[in-house]
Amino acid sequence: MTNSTYVPKPRELLPDWMVGLTDRVMNYYTKRYLNCEPVILKNPPLPQEGHQYMLYAHVPFCHTLCTYCTFHRFLFKEWKAREYFQNLRKEMEYVKALGYDFTAMYVGGGTTTILEDELVKTLELAKKLFPSIKEISCETDPQVIMTPQFRNLQGLVDRMSIGVQSFNDEILKLSDRYEKFGSGEQIYERLQYAQELFPTCNVDMMFGFRGQSLDVLHEDMEKIVKLNPRQVTTYPLMVTSQTRASARAKIAATGLELADQYRVIMDSLENHYRQLTSWTFGRTNDEGFDEYVVDHDEYLGVGSGAFSFLGDSLYVNTFSLRRYAERIAAGNTGVERRRTFDKHSILQYRLLLGLFSHRLSRKYFREVHGVNLDRALMKEMMGLRLSGAIKDDPNDPDRIIVTDAGKFLGLVMMKAFYAGMDHVRAELRAPLKEEDM
Repeated sequence: MTNSTYVPKPRELLPDWMVGLTDRVMNYYTKRYLNCEPVILKNPPLPQEGHQYMLYAHVPFCHTLCTYCTFHRFLFKEWKAREYFQNLRKEMEYVKALGYDFTAMYVGGGTTTILEDELVKTLELAKKLFPSIKEISCETDPQVIMTPQFRNLQGLVDRMSIGVQSFNDEILKLSDRYEKFGSGEQIYERLQYAQELFPTCNVDMMFGFRGQSLDVLHEDMEKIVKLNPRQVTTYPLMVTSQTRASARAKIAATGLELADQYRVIMDSLENHYRQLTSWTFGRTNDEGFDEYVVDHDEYLGVGSGAFSFLGDSLYVNTFSLRRYAERIAAGNTGVERRRTFDKHSILQYRLLLGLFSHRLSRKYFREVHGVNLDRALMKEMMGLRLSGAIKDDPNDPDRIIVTDAGKFLGLVMMKAFYAGMDHVRAELRAPLKEEDM
């Protein structure tokens, strides 16, 4: 990392050795649990009475592929993408026939807005099929938001998340985004336009790039404050084993002082936003955000490469576009694989999400999972207390306060969890041949 003149405020976060230990512990658990059984399923299970579900839809196409991105995506071919959207809508109809309804919908990618007319048809159908949907979130990039068709999403999308990563031109060039999306100044101007179209506009930023000094990061955060979007998400760069080796060597900072960068972000944003999760900041406490798994214990995914979590199991849709089309033509949904979890691992997962979202509640574990949190996860809770990550609320025996150290720990753990999910994606993409893409 380059030298910086900006000095963040002192905060009690985690020492480097504890970050390293957390990474090793998370690596052990993700390798143990995040894998899929070699079974082929026709459909997900039927919905359970009294349960609430969220719908996730995946659009796996991009005009170009960012070097650091490990999400499921393919190079855009219009005829394939149009056929895919048609199949996506058929799968939604199959899910409706199974008896599902949803309270919210999230569309991720890839580039979800790569064919805006197809996306509009898909969202309109979702609202028709699932009348309980109250909010639709969607992702896009800075280039698309200036197209005339983009305005057609106004009134359909409640929350639009725009991937910016940085306003610094050198960082944009390093990550191959400058030629694709323009300069930081151009992107900033486009964001002003996008904010007028949707109730919630989220700006995705990223830290951990090579050459991204504390000064550069602070300047990015100052521009966010000036722009004043309703929401901002500050992801750590997630360079995993599946990221191309050339990209790892080129874009990732060496000797990254993650804690110092996190202090810069909190210093810059804490007086202007409420912290909704370890890396999301918003103007209010009641808005959705990209990590939809926090607000939704159960969700169902449609589309190639989509994940579902239903009951005690993770379900994964086929990553092959060819097999996805064949399954839909046969009257099946896209789900192919399953991983069933025991009670203890599910409790650990919900503890992670509670720490990450700063919403640790004994009442939640008692009423939803039927356990005493302090007894069911005694070792985990003891470790969080000893590390200074949590403390009891003296005014509410059910509430557990997540400290600044806990917020940072939640970021480190969630980063490791997503790296584990990336391993699942890589495992299922590995057998794909040219005809599958």
